[in-house]
Amino acid sequence: MVVKEKLESLVAEMIERQIYLEDALGEFEKRFIQTALTKTRGNQTKAAVVLGVHRNTLNRKIAQHKLNGHR
Repeated sequence: MVVKEKLESLVAEMIERQIYLEDALGEFEKRFIQTALTKTRGNQTKAAVVLGVHRNTLNRKIAQHKLNGHR
């Protein structure tokens, strides 16, 4: 599986660069949400469905990561 191999490589690089788990998870979550918002043209209801989370959860995470909704 190509995605799994890319992820394993990325994780190994992050460990080598001493990036902490909390920082990595936060950045991944932020980018995952931003990409979903971009693909749904900022529609938070649709983005929540794509991400498999409740819209209130998405709204809280948008505020937590200081995202603007979409790029």
